[in-house]
Amino acid sequence: MANSKKRPAGKKGPSKGTGGHGRKALEGRGPTPKAEDREYHPAGKRKAARERPDAARGGRPQRSRPSSVPAPSKRARTDDTETVTGRNSVLEALRTRIPATTLYVATRIEMDDRVKEILSIATGRGIPILEVTRPELDRMGGFDTVHQGVALTVPPYSYAHPNDLLERAPGTTAPLIVALDGVTDPRNLGAIIRSTAAFGGHGVIIPQRRSAGVTAAAWKTSAGAAARLPVAMASNLTQTLKDLKKQGVFVIGLDGDGDMNLHEITLADRPLVVVVGSEGKGLSRLVTETCDAIVSIPISAATESLNAGIAASVTLYEIAKRRAEATA
Repeated sequence: MANSKKRPAGKKGPSKGTGGHGRKALEGRGPTPKAEDREYHPAGKRKAARERPDAARGGRPQRSRPSSVPAPSKRARTDDTETVTGRNSVLEALRTRIPATTLYVATRIEMDDRVKEILSIATGRGIPILEVTRPELDRMGGFDTVHQGVALTVPPYSYAHPNDLLERAPGTTAPLIVALDGVTDPRNLGAIIRSTAAFGGHGVIIPQRRSAGVTAAAWKTSAGAAARLPVAMASNLTQTLKDLKKQGVFVIGLDGDGDMNLHEITLADRPLVVVVGSEGKGLSRLVTETCDAIVSIPISAATESLNAGIAASVTLYEIAKRRAEATA
């Protein structure tokens, strides 16, 4: 062709006049990032998991969630609040003026008297009310809970002092307290709180370690009783029981190999602490030695043992019956 030059044979590189259009492609994308800097890489995911606690303590901020609903948790939320679910539990919490932070209500919820009262109390107290979908409520309370279309976020439970429980009993009524030794299931704790309130008890004591706390699951199982009945936390359960004994309280422990039968109790009209042990191990050695008496519940030989919550309920019912007979 006219006015054109042929490239010499064997010469590489762009022809004259191209301006180096392929230079950018030749430069590439730079050095490959480290594995831990790639968020999709397993090493990157492990690094992100390590940094989450630092962010919670004021370090690098965490990524914001796309949803307006906080991250779910079956025990405690990341901001240390608890999510109370269920119409009875939420209503009782509001009635007792628990300092709730937010009320979540399912869209198109079926209204009944409880829901109406929940909305009325929350509105009157200025508690924010958010309408969310039922799947969002499922995630907030855990997929194994029945929220009935309502959920309430509340601050961490405020535990009482064990000695304060004695002062709750009226002057004419002997204190009745339940202490738990190694009960780690929050649903058992909630059931025991509910039974204690139902049969005239004045409080529950739990140890600081190796014990279930008043979490959302305990709130739910207590059906609102956790808002009415104080729960105290003891740093040392054995020492706490000894201190109560010095104040004239009689301490009995529940055990299948007890020295006396539940029906033989004659001390129901005096200050009393009932200690309930775990289903697997029962009462610990030190707690057993501290108790004034070990009591067993008569059951069928075909049944190995009773659930901790049921054992507490049966014992509390028997004590309540004896007290009623004494005052009749």
